[in-house]
Amino acid sequence: MAEAKKDDQTERTLDELALEGLAEDAEDFMSDPLADEDELATLRAERDQFRDRFMRALADAENARKRGERDRREAENYGGSKLARDMLPVYDNLNRALESVGEEQKETAAALIEGIELTMRELLNVFEKHGIKRIKPEIGEKFDPQIHQAMFEAPVPATVAGDIIQVMAEGFLLHDRLLRPAHVGVSSTPAS
Repeated sequence: MAEAKKDDQTERTLDELALEGLAEDAEDFMSDPLADEDELATLRAERDQFRDRFMRALADAENARKRGERDRREAENYGGSKLARDMLPVYDNLNRALESVGEEQKETAAALIEGIELTMRELLNVFEKHGIKRIKPEIGEKFDPQIHQAMFEAPVPATVAGDIIQVMAEGFLLHDRLLRPAHVGVSSTPAS
């Protein structure tokens, strides 16, 4: 019991000391207001500096997050562009094979031609699945330098300068980026 009384006195003493310390701090604050104003101004400046650093760090983190998201999206959409570009000659060769088939060959090698057609369809399905779209210009369309590449220019009667007169190879887009422009011949017939 004596020990409990001693602990109570120790606690009261500590509480009293703490209150006395607060009272001394209050007295110091009241006794020298100019010194405290300088300290307060210094603390405010330091606070503002830390707030500025925090806001900049927050903005940098947000910018890094956005940049990372954009890079991830671009890698997802355009990461396979080299492979896609390397697959275009496969498409061209299958297309040429199908265009060169005559009626006689259709009868004698029907299974082979059907296999080539199925391979072509599957290749086009894979292209579509991965966002690869064909640029298939028609004869008579206007030449667009954004998606067409002029391979030659020739005067052709009954056409207007800038009209497509021949398509040598189709072009391709990967989502919204040009993989390969369509190779075309363009009319150079002057306007009448």
